Amino acid sequence: MRLYNTQARAKQEFTPREEGKVSMYVCGITAYDLCHVGHARSAVVFDVLVRFLRRKGLDVTFVRNFTDVDDKIIKRAGEMGLTSQEVAERYIREFHVDMDRLGVLRADVEPKCTEHIPEMLELTRELIRSGQAYTTLSGDVYFRVRSFPGYGKLSGRNIDDLRSGARIQPGEEKEDPLDFALWKAAKPGEPSWESPWGPGRPGWHLECSAMSEKYLPLPLDIHGGGQDLIFPHHENEIAQSEAATGRELARFWVHNGFVQINSEKMSKSLGNFFTIRDILDKFLPETLRYFLLSSHYRSPLDFSFEGLEEAEKALRRVYTARRQMAEELGKAKWSSAPVPPELAKELADLETGFGEALEDDLNTAAALGHLFGVVRLAGRLSEDKALRKSEGARVLWTRIVKDLEDWSMVLGVFGADPVEFLAALRDCRAARKGLDAALVAARLEARRQAREAKDFAASDRIRDELAGLGVEVKDTPAGQTWDVA
Repeated sequence: MRLYNTQARAKQEFTPREEGKVSMYVCGITAYDLCHVGHARSAVVFDVLVRFLRRKGLDVTFVRNFTDVDDKIIKRAGEMGLTSQEVAERYIREFHVDMDRLGVLRADVEPKCTEHIPEMLELTRELIRSGQAYTTLSGDVYFRVRSFPGYGKLSGRNIDDLRSGARIQPGEEKEDPLDFALWKAAKPGEPSWESPWGPGRPGWHLECSAMSEKYLPLPLDIHGGGQDLIFPHHENEIAQSEAATGRELARFWVHNGFVQINSEKMSKSLGNFFTIRDILDKFLPETLRYFLLSSHYRSPLDFSFEGLEEAEKALRRVYTARRQMAEELGKAKWSSAPVPPELAKELADLETGFGEALEDDLNTAAALGHLFGVVRLAGRLSEDKALRKSEGARVLWTRIVKDLEDWSMVLGVFGADPVEFLAALRDCRAARKGLDAALVAARLEARRQAREAKDFAASDRIRDELAGLGVEVKDTPAGQTWDVA
C-alpha cells in the first residue's frame, strides 16, 4: 500500500514499524459544539483507512482524542451557564451520536485531555530540564521553537519567514514570538490544575504529544487529521515530542482535504457550515457518507445539496442492482451454459482494480468507479436473454453479491438490506418534496381496490393524480410499488 506522507510530500510505500501491527493516532474534536460536515469528512476518511488496513489482515490500534478543555469550551460554558466539563461531556456524547449514525467505528482508545494532566506535566518538566522550555513570572510555560532544528519540516515553512510575521501579544512573556504555550497560568473563573509553576491548564498542542506516547509506541505508524492541523498544531507536536523523547513522533503524516462552500473552507469561524444534523434532517446518513467518499480524501470537496442528490442516485443504482440480483438468484432455473470467459475476465479486472485503487493512497473515488463497473456488468447479465438464466450468470451474480458485501465492510456503504434501504430512500426524498406519505399510501390502496374490481378507469385516474404529485407508480408481479419521480 502507498500513502501520501505530508512530511515527505510524496506517496510512499506503507509498511508498519512492527510486522502485522499498525499504530494510528488521529486528532479528534474540540468538544464545544455539534460537528459539521468537515468533521464528518475527517472521521469517515480515517474510518475507511482503519477498515481497509484491518481487511488487509493488520492489527490496528486506533487512538482518537477529545479536547475537553480549551478557550472555546470555556467561552461556550459561560454562554450556556454550565461548567466546561459539562459542555465537553455533552458534545462528546453528541459526537458519538452523529458518528454512530454515519457508521464510523469507535476508536480503540478515546482519551480526554483532562484525564492526562500528569502525563502533560511530566512532558513539560522534561522540556524545561533540557532547556527547550522556560517558565515566566506569571506561571506560563513556553517551548523554545528555535531550540528545535527541525521546526518546519512537516509544513515546509521557513522559521525566519515565520519570525518576520510573528508578534508578541500584550501580556505575553515570550522570549520569541514563535514560541508556543505548553502550560497556561490560570485565569479567574477558568478550570485549572496544580502544577510546579502554579495552577493552570495545558496548551492545546501538548495533549496530543502526551496521549499518543502513552497509548502507542513511538514512532507512530500514522498520525492523521485535517489539513488545517498541519500548521501549527502538528508542527508543534513534532517539536515538543521529538525534543522531549529524542525519537521520531510519526512515520507517516496523513491529512484529509477541506470541505468547501463557494471555494472557502467550511468552518464555524467563517459561519459557512452545515452541521451533520442539518444534513441528516433531509438526507439518509449513508447518502452523506457516500458523498464524502466520492472524492479523493486529499482533494478539496465542494459541498452542495445537488451533490447529495447525486449521491442518492448512485446509492439507488447499487441497491437496486443488489435487489435485482437477489430476485434473480431466488427464482431462476439455470441452464448449463458456463461463464463466458470475457465476462469472467472483466469481473476479475474490476475486482483487482477496486483493491488497487485503495492500495494507491486510499483512492475511494477510483474504487467506487470499479464498483459501478461491477454493477453495470450485473445489469448486462439481466438484460441478456441468452445469459440471464444460465449457470454462468448465476456464478457471476453470486460473485458480485459477495464482492459488494466485502467492499461494503471497507467503505461502510451498500451494506443495508436493499428493500429496506430503497424504501427509506424513497421516503426521505418524498419528505424533502413535501409529499404526505399517508396520503400516498391511502391513494395506492384505493387504486389496488379499483384494480381488483377491474375498474381500470378509476385506477388510471388515481395513477394520474399521484403522478401530478410527483409519485411514480409501478405495477409488478408482487404488487404496486412507488417512487418519487
